[in-house]
Amino acid sequence: MMILRSSPPSPFGRKVRIAAAILGLSDKIEIVVADTNDPDDSLRRQNPLGKIPVLIDNGRAVFDSRVILEHLDHLAGGGKIIPLDHGARLDALTLQATADGILDASILQVYEGRFREEAKRDANWLKYQADKVARALAPLEAAPPPVGHDVGAITLACALGYLDLRFEGRWRANHPRLIAWLDAFAARTPSFEATRFTPV
Repeated sequence: MMILRSSPPSPFGRKVRIAAAILGLSDKIEIVVADTNDPDDSLRRQNPLGKIPVLIDNGRAVFDSRVILEHLDHLAGGGKIIPLDHGARLDALTLQATADGILDASILQVYEGRFREEAKRDANWLKYQADKVARALAPLEAAPPPVGHDVGAITLACALGYLDLRFEGRWRANHPRLIAWLDAFAARTPSFEATRFTPV
C-alpha cells in the first residue's frame, strides 16, 4: 500500500488523487494528512522541503506532484496520462507547467494574506502574481485544450478548482469557454467532484 501525504485543500494533492482514480490506483493508496506547519510532522523527513504532496512507495519518497503523476503513470503501464507520442507529450507537459504556474501564483497570493499582517501586505506583489494568472488564462480561454485525462488537463482542472475555492470563482466572469471546458472535464471525471474540498 502506498501512502500519500497531503492535505484536503491542496490542489497539488488533488491532482494526485484524480490521477490515481483515472489510472485505477486509488485502492492502492492510503491518504495520510500532513501538517506543513508542524516541525514534528514526519513530512519534513519524507520531503526535506516540507511540501506536499509526497507519495511513499515501498519506503521511497516521491515528490512533487509532477513526479508523482509520472510514477503513477508508469505503475499503470505508461502512456495513460502522459502521452507516448512526443508532440502530444510536450503539449500535455506544457499545459501542466502552465496550470502549475497558475497554482503557484495563486497560492502565493493566498499566503500573502494568510501569513502577513494586513499593514505589511505588498499590493504590487499581489498584482504581480495575479497578472501571471490572468496572462496564463488568456490563451487557454482563446483556445481551450482538448477535454482529456492527460496530466495537463488534470492540472488545469485543479487550478480552476483552486481559483473557485480561494478566489470566489472570479475568473469565471471573463472565461466562458474555460467554464464549459471545466464542466465537460467534471462530467467525464467523477473524481473531480469527489476530491472537491468544501471549507467548514
